[in-house]
Amino acid sequence: MKSVKVGLLGLGTVGTGVVRIVEGHQEDLSSQVGSPIVIEKVAVKNIDKHRSIDIERNKLTEDPWEVIHDPEIDVIIEVMGGVEQTKEYILEALNRGKHIVTANKDLMALYGAEILAKAMEQQCDVFYEASVAGGIPIIRTLIEGFSSDRILKIMGIVNGTTNYILTKMSQEGASYDDVLAEAQQLGYAEADPTSDVEGLDAARKMAILGSLGFRTNVDLRDVAVRGITAVSKEDILYAKRMGYEIKLLGIAERQDDEYSISVQPTMVKHSHPIAAVNGVFNAVYVYGEAVGETMFYGPGAGEMPTATSIVADLVAVIKNKKLGVNGLRAIGPYKPKKLRTDEQIAYKNFLLLQVADKAGVLSKITQVFAEYDVSLESVVQSPNASTSDAEIIIVTHNASKAAMDKVLNHFESLDVIRKVKSAYRVEG
Repeated sequence: MKSVKVGLLGLGTVGTGVVRIVEGHQEDLSSQVGSPIVIEKVAVKNIDKHRSIDIERNKLTEDPWEVIHDPEIDVIIEVMGGVEQTKEYILEALNRGKHIVTANKDLMALYGAEILAKAMEQQCDVFYEASVAGGIPIIRTLIEGFSSDRILKIMGIVNGTTNYILTKMSQEGASYDDVLAEAQQLGYAEADPTSDVEGLDAARKMAILGSLGFRTNVDLRDVAVRGITAVSKEDILYAKRMGYEIKLLGIAERQDDEYSISVQPTMVKHSHPIAAVNGVFNAVYVYGEAVGETMFYGPGAGEMPTATSIVADLVAVIKNKKLGVNGLRAIGPYKPKKLRTDEQIAYKNFLLLQVADKAGVLSKITQVFAEYDVSLESVVQSPNASTSDAEIIIVTHNASKAAMDKVLNHFESLDVIRKVKSAYRVEG
């Protein structure tokens, strides 16, 4: 049996996991695809670096082009990261008829449409299951499992770092800064955590999921993004009192073939399954028109979970190769992109207001909501022990984003409101 030869771009944490699985599960993998799988060549930054796995030195190179130009290599696995230069490597590999497996969410969020178009032109596979939610097979599920359904909503925790931070804040009453420092020490957060805590990492993943779920070309600029840096211990305490957990949720919704996609801290009712997803775990909740509600849960990152998704994609590529159907699975965006306006986007809202503690305040506040046609689900008022002011918690019924923006702008000029301390979307 002729072996399938694989080139690996990158040998960091995930690349190491790929080598472990391919070499350690060789019998199982060979029985599935009908031939041995060989890691032929690996591009690394430093050949002399000590590694936790044994790999023949003659298989290592510091030149990625050497891997891409090797005529013996059938499949390229890209786990080196980066965007612009990596895109050039991928496009050249496709031009040479090589199939691609990548875990690069940044690359696919920014250039996925271009790369997939090139793959179809060259009749090559490009699979990227590991780019979203680590070991959860959500991309394959959206493409294949929901192929006969219409997806109405995708809602998920797709960033483990922020979920770890919010979980620790909720369970231990710790501050954001303290938990972030701990997450950095444990390796869950980078030295520069901006991409995670400002919601950018989750936004890239939601752009990918939105494109697949709605069969349209979602640009990263189409995703409204708000991170968790302003979430306070007080916010989490009030949320728990009201029966909610705060989670950084990516939410993609479709209505009448018009779409909205956002990433934002959201109050989730305790009764909703996604409220119980803690630590570095991810979960993606998918609403199908026919199937109803489904949820997919598992580790969102890490060496072996991510490597498992990559090797599963590798197996799919090789099976397609045996069947002679490479490049035929990909379905490019075929629906026009119609983004919903702020007037069309509607959801419940949680507001925490610091107000003057005197008669008539609540009446003035409710008049503002009435002026912009926002109805209220609940109102709770309590004194603030640290000031002479009072605090009011308000949960609205579904209200358009445009109307809520007008309410918040009006509050800035209302003399009885000292401060809008927090405002969150409510789900579940």
